[in-house]
Amino acid sequence: MMKTPFTDADTELTELNGTRLVRVTPRPGGDHRAWFSANAEALRSAMYEHAAVMVKGSGLAEQAELAEIAEEIGGTTLEYNERSTPRSRVTGKVYTSTEYPQDQTIPQHNESAYSANWPHNVFFFCALAAQTGGETPVADSAAVLEALPADLVRRFEDKGVLYTRTYRTGMGLSWQEGFQSDDKGYVESYCADHDIVTEWDGDVLRTRQRRPAVVTHPVTGRKVWFNQAHLFHVQALPEAVREGLLEICGEDGLPRNAYYGDGTPITADEIHTILGVYRDRTLAEPWRTGDLLMIDNILTSHGRRPFTGDRKVLVAMTQREAA
Repeated sequence: MMKTPFTDADTELTELNGTRLVRVTPRPGGDHRAWFSANAEALRSAMYEHAAVMVKGSGLAEQAELAEIAEEIGGTTLEYNERSTPRSRVTGKVYTSTEYPQDQTIPQHNESAYSANWPHNVFFFCALAAQTGGETPVADSAAVLEALPADLVRRFEDKGVLYTRTYRTGMGLSWQEGFQSDDKGYVESYCADHDIVTEWDGDVLRTRQRRPAVVTHPVTGRKVWFNQAHLFHVQALPEAVREGLLEICGEDGLPRNAYYGDGTPITADEIHTILGVYRDRTLAEPWRTGDLLMIDNILTSHGRRPFTGDRKVLVAMTQREAA
């Protein structure tokens, strides 16, 4: 039973190895905006309780309402700064989901875990479902932590994660796209304010930033696995891509990579262990046009599965006010 029950809706819970997703279907005939307002507290509570909530047939009209609903439930909407993947602004603070080729999988990750300013909630609106595939799978971050080997967790918890990036035009993101500015002075100031070490080589920018690997949720008190080491690490790339990048860039010039926080290497076996734990705890609910998926970004990771046909999923990110 939900801690905070929904009004005028049917619910169904799916669970896999500790990851839970609750489907909420508003009953037909009502005003969808009024329904969201009446159930805002229940939706927040469900994200804390189950981490991932999908409202089936939300009634939202693309970008305009997505930002409004996100702010009503999750707090202030955020700009997508310090980017690590390509995406486009749709309107205001609503963006397209990551614009990777449709035949590629995007691994599970907590949004912007490499940043000092990550979102607390992420809202995904399916404006057009793919012909096949294209799900946005979720995994419970506490369940992932509990399933990882204790010695691996201890190393990551003690040392944190060091994220390294090389921004250059034509290979990965340029620094202009990553920081949404063509002003080097602004980038230097932003990095100084966010504990990012910078090094310039002409118009090529290299950065290093140390972030935690394990955090405690500020509301629920749950301890969770919260980092993107497995996503940034060169071993996560397909072998041919990895070898090509290493030959062209060398390890120090890779578009992105990850180490333990003290700079020591994370092994390929450790990355594969992390990826395997995610794989066993990932749930994927099929999209239907009009569905809205909302997650607590600390409690829940997300990804994307390959797809065929056209697909349009929009994203808004929010941050709660400090307690």
